[in-house]
Amino acid sequence: MKTHGMRGAAIALIVALLWNGASAGSISVYWGQSTGEATLAKTCTSGNFKYVMISFLTTFGNGQTPVLNLAGHCNPATGSCKSLSADIKTCQSRGVKVFLSLGGGTGSYSVASPDDARKAADYLWNNYLGGSSPSRPLGPAVLNGIDFDIEATTKNWEHLVRALKARSTPSKKVYLSAAPQCPFPDAHLGEALKTGLFDYVWIQFYNNPSCQYANGDASKLLNSWKKWTSSVRTAEPRGFFVGLPAAPGAAGSGFIPPNILISKVLPTVKKSPQYGGVMLWSKFWDEKTNYSSAIKRSVVSNPSMDDLDDVGEVLTFAYLAE
Repeated sequence: MKTHGMRGAAIALIVALLWNGASAGSISVYWGQSTGEATLAKTCTSGNFKYVMISFLTTFGNGQTPVLNLAGHCNPATGSCKSLSADIKTCQSRGVKVFLSLGGGTGSYSVASPDDARKAADYLWNNYLGGSSPSRPLGPAVLNGIDFDIEATTKNWEHLVRALKARSTPSKKVYLSAAPQCPFPDAHLGEALKTGLFDYVWIQFYNNPSCQYANGDASKLLNSWKKWTSSVRTAEPRGFFVGLPAAPGAAGSGFIPPNILISKVLPTVKKSPQYGGVMLWSKFWDEKTNYSSAIKRSVVSNPSMDDLDDVGEVLTFAYLAE
């Protein structure tokens, strides 16, 4: 009977660890829209982030000359942004995936037709991904993927998504992410999201009173989360992220204090098999509050090596006692 009890304890511990592993998440963050934030390399070496979106390519499509706007970090017109290639490689050496984010709240971007989508995909492939071009704005480093933060126009984004994903291979995957607003369906990326080709979807639960946290009430956010995760399919199994402002000043509304996120939001969203973690806008604002550091442990919830050692000890003892 005592042996059976030890076996039961071992099994219970393993189940608990596997459950924690199933809910493990990570943090993604937008970088590039303030000169007051840490360098890209320091952002990645902080250990807080698994995905970093370089923002933004604000002009492209419909015959326009593409424009990369990194808000003073560097000037693509002079070639100074090519120095970021070393930072990108530093990030990737740490296991951090780096994306180029398209769009943003301001700029001039659109996709006029399926043919225009193919041309935009060719440009992105040759200048930021695995292709080649003499004018790569970020230098020779190959980004991991493309992020869609589309807040203007509604047509043909699904064609750009398909054209980019067609470049992906098992040995060199092209990751795609999207940052829709929380009202469902998203006004701009609705058709593109139907493709199921986005690996990650970081839903913006801010600046949208109908589906965000407010005054101690997380019910609208949680209802929206349930709608999104039950209606949209991602290419990665745990592809949905709770997108939040990292400080009260980072958005007009929707900021959630870390203790509230940990106590009222994460326990529910982590029950979803699609849970991937939390997205933050932005690195600049995160430095004002240390938000990522405050939430990381609760977002990640991975079993530690000490926990795994405990499993081994319990199993060994249980079976030696037989």
